[in-house]
Amino acid sequence: MTQHDNDTAWPDHKPTALLVLADGTVLEGFGLGAEGHAVGEVCFNTAMTGYEEILTDPSYAGQLITFTFPHIGNVGTNEEDIETVNMAATPGARGVILRTAITDPSNYRATKHLDAWLKARGIIGLSGIDTRALTALIRSKGMPNAVIAHARNGEFDLHGLKEEAREWPGLEGMDLVPMVTSGQRFSWDETPWVWDKGFGRQDKAEFNVVAIDYGIKRNILRLLAGVGCKVTVVPATTSSEDILAMKPDGVFLSNGPGDPAATGKYAVPVIQDVIKSGTPTFGICLGHQMLGLAVGAKTKKMHQGHHGANHPVKDETTGKVEITSMNHGFAVDETTLPKGATQTHISLFDGSNCGIQLDGKPVFSVQYHPEASPGPRDSHYLFQRFADLMRQKKTA
Repeated sequence: MTQHDNDTAWPDHKPTALLVLADGTVLEGFGLGAEGHAVGEVCFNTAMTGYEEILTDPSYAGQLITFTFPHIGNVGTNEEDIETVNMAATPGARGVILRTAITDPSNYRATKHLDAWLKARGIIGLSGIDTRALTALIRSKGMPNAVIAHARNGEFDLHGLKEEAREWPGLEGMDLVPMVTSGQRFSWDETPWVWDKGFGRQDKAEFNVVAIDYGIKRNILRLLAGVGCKVTVVPATTSSEDILAMKPDGVFLSNGPGDPAATGKYAVPVIQDVIKSGTPTFGICLGHQMLGLAVGAKTKKMHQGHHGANHPVKDETTGKVEITSMNHGFAVDETTLPKGATQTHISLFDGSNCGIQLDGKPVFSVQYHPEASPGPRDSHYLFQRFADLMRQKKTA
């Protein structure tokens, strides 16, 4: 096809965003959300819903999320689905990678377009690349370090971006909890959301629970309140003396980002003291990994991690299979579990450890997210299991 001199020129589809991998690979796309650049580890998430909860999960600190589902943003965003408790802290994900451009929201709960929401939270976005090819790359080569960059004028310091991606040390050995933990203790009494009613309040607490905040999610706190807990959230570096002085009926070890071995340098001795006290203890995600470290097991970096809302896990205590939400790039090495620590849950994708309990002690944890909002809800029973342990301890 020819173009005559007096015709309108073809539009310039100059890339306005780049994903620069540590090996020098450059993927071009179109920018959305905040401008600037950020470095992190690229992972892929297979969830089809809950993108707002995923993007505000503190466990994603230091990561760039590729959504495998192509239509992200179609239900907009709102003020209720945010998972971050510490709004002043660095947001969870450093960047987001999408297949298609964000459409206008179509949902009665939407209050803001996802693009405007990303700008407000300082999250850099990129759309228009083949996310299937990027996902295949991660599955074959592992999660790469990369820089995501967005500039409306399409001008980038490509050499500088490649150098930054290549020199970033990665998440192994990195303690990211200080970026997301709360600065001071606070109480929580909000209960889970109910359609057409919103959130409730816990006004008849049966249990006093201390939750150690390594990057805790709001829906975890809501479900704890929903089974009768008065929850006091404390910073990640709180001493065991301070925790036990509050005379908790139970201690909760929260999710969080980074390498558990790095965070464990100050967290593990506290967890060991809590276990010795006989206090019922429940851990999720990073809390699970550090409980493993506290009893003498080791953790390992995973090839591609588990990120999504469709992960089958078998509960070996009941024989049941539950569909779970997961977000982790490290795992407890099941071969290093010591005597007295029993594996209770396993991933049916790769057989990796997904849960442990201590023999003869009211202590257990799971790798996945039983509180996941918007779902699945197969694993909500674990919060009741925690409440039952506390009730047994109180009446013993």
